[in-house]
Amino acid sequence: MTTNLVIDPVLSDQQQAQLFAEIEQGLPLVAQPYLAIAQQLNISEEQVLTTIDAWQQQGLIWRFGLVVRHRKLGYDANAMVVWNIEDSEVERVANILAQASVVTLCYQRPRVLPGWPYNLFCMIHGKSREQVLGQLADICQRHQLDKFDKNVLFSTKAYKQRGGRYSASVIKE
Repeated sequence: MTTNLVIDPVLSDQQQAQLFAEIEQGLPLVAQPYLAIAQQLNISEEQVLTTIDAWQQQGLIWRFGLVVRHRKLGYDANAMVVWNIEDSEVERVANILAQASVVTLCYQRPRVLPGWPYNLFCMIHGKSREQVLGQLADICQRHQLDKFDKNVLFSTKAYKQRGGRYSASVIKE
């Protein structure tokens, strides 16, 4: 079986595929998650950490993230703010938004003209619509962003969130 994962002289291809599948599912919610994974795969915690580090160094894994179930925490007003930013200003504005403590997500996408002029997106969660709109107004006022066309889209339904899944194609023989 060829996995195309990092060549690790300590772990076999199958062990690498199993480790990848395990961390892709999310880390266990225990005090020592890497040790728990190691025990499950019958390898050492050091092997787990060394392999993950190698994958990060080689760009196979860029980052570890988490999905916060914000509605369960009482954050029911969730808004995607879509912005129409001049191309020359996108990076500057994106950096401002990404650094705002109330912004949980910020990314650029291409416009879909003529109907969708927006090219920058950021997510703001709050316990009320008023709170979210107030947070947005504060960001705009502090950073002079009122000049940019934007639209606030409040979510009406929560969909299942999860990271990408790749291991099914890796583990198949």
